Amino acid sequence: MQRGFAQTEYEARTRRAQALMQAANLDAILLTTEADVRYFSGFLTRFWESPSRPWFLVLPAEGKPVAVIPAIGAALMGQTWIDDIRTWRAPDLTDDGVSLLMETLNELGSATIGTPMGYESHLRMPLADWGRVQAGLHGTVQSEAGIVARLRAVKSKVEIEKIAEACAIAGRAFARVPEIAAQGVALSRVFRDFQRMCLEEGADWVPYLAGASAQGGYGDVISPASDVPLAWGDVLMLDTGLVRDGYFSDFDRNFSVGPASAQTQSAHARLIDAVDAAADIARPGTTAAQLFRAMDLIVTGGGVGSDAGRLGHGLGMQLTEGLSLVPADHTVLEAGMVITLEPGITTGEGRMMVHEENIVITNGAPRFLSPRAGREIVIL
Repeated sequence: MQRGFAQTEYEARTRRAQALMQAANLDAILLTTEADVRYFSGFLTRFWESPSRPWFLVLPAEGKPVAVIPAIGAALMGQTWIDDIRTWRAPDLTDDGVSLLMETLNELGSATIGTPMGYESHLRMPLADWGRVQAGLHGTVQSEAGIVARLRAVKSKVEIEKIAEACAIAGRAFARVPEIAAQGVALSRVFRDFQRMCLEEGADWVPYLAGASAQGGYGDVISPASDVPLAWGDVLMLDTGLVRDGYFSDFDRNFSVGPASAQTQSAHARLIDAVDAAADIARPGTTAAQLFRAMDLIVTGGGVGSDAGRLGHGLGMQLTEGLSLVPADHTVLEAGMVITLEPGITTGEGRMMVHEENIVITNGAPRFLSPRAGREIVIL
């Protein structure tokens, strides 16, 4: 599959944003986080791992976005469709892009500037510098009314295929788990080997891998690996978020070390049934809360869910983004949304099992992007 996107993809995103900006009376939107900057520019780099430098993208009411970035990123940004690239030598301990950003916003005549301020947003620059920027602006700063999140929630066809490719890679790696996991193998070794297999199958990197192994279930779903060896009767769970060309997969799989107990088999089957129940109603017009209730009815009998809080979430350029499958989230599903279905079930005191699949909402039945698991747990 071709890397990146054609320029027309970014032009379409920009036009949609600018139409919403006009309705919200915004002269510009200021973006500071990796996914938001990349969404409008195509600027893909792991250099964001360094917190030393801030990066800015200004989306004006008309025309192409303007990049205000450290000089070290100029060459890479120059490979994108962005042609107005303004740089400074960073880090600058006295003026780390502050003056250049103020000048850019004022030059563009931005009287009303929006920036993401809602759920999951953050300001990726020093708070003191942000205060200086605001003080030097001719205009005012307010929320961008959730425009960027709304746009990113509904994926284009080419975005969906990127996520599908990431899911296919993860699926191939999960199919190879019997090569690396067996009684007596340390969980930490399984983690290392699984990440290796993800890379072998085509992942660019594996930012997220969690899992556990214990008798009849596990205590949590976010732990790093221990050196404890897999034991007969354990349930092994691996949950990975790998990246291919800037887009994530995010699903898990459970395995039984040796023959599964009746309880383990039943719990696994109910998890699959819960996913199926949600998939049966996952259509445009259904709400996130309704998907939660469909799964929760099967795994808890219709209680209030588990301590994990949600039974799925949005997926795309980030491992988790957008909606949450919780009772209070009444986000209405639209065709093009990519989400996870992630029910969990209690298997004993301090023990549980979870299962996760990735789907895209269509105008009919949802399309499973992750290779769909069966009701029977895989035996190692």
